[in-house]
Amino acid sequence: MTMMPLVDLAHARSGDKGDTANVGVIVYEAEHYDLLRGALTVQRVKEHFGELVKGSVERFELPNLHALNFLLHGALDGGGTVSLMNDAQGKVFSTALLRMEIDVPDEVAIKMRGRGRAP
Repeated sequence: MTMMPLVDLAHARSGDKGDTANVGVIVYEAEHYDLLRGALTVQRVKEHFGELVKGSVERFELPNLHALNFLLHGALDGGGTVSLMNDAQGKVFSTALLRMEIDVPDEVAIKMRGRGRAP
């Protein structure tokens, strides 16, 4: 097994839903969806963001899209209209998640290394 940044396996988008950041992560190759499901647990995502996410993390599986969607509750300090945060709309949460290092089989690391653009 090899550690590699998530960005080499997937791309992501994020935005806001009030005080909740919404992050979607989609694998480049459908065959890697199960790796994504195993690596991106609620606990791992919550630990990755630490104190930035004050509430719970929810995960939704979208197997038909080979994607996972996360709701990061309490991550936006009240949301876009009331927050003084630099990123009150949660746009950089996807980039932050793509920086997470995950464990993948060596052959996947060889095939996918450098696929994504480092955020």
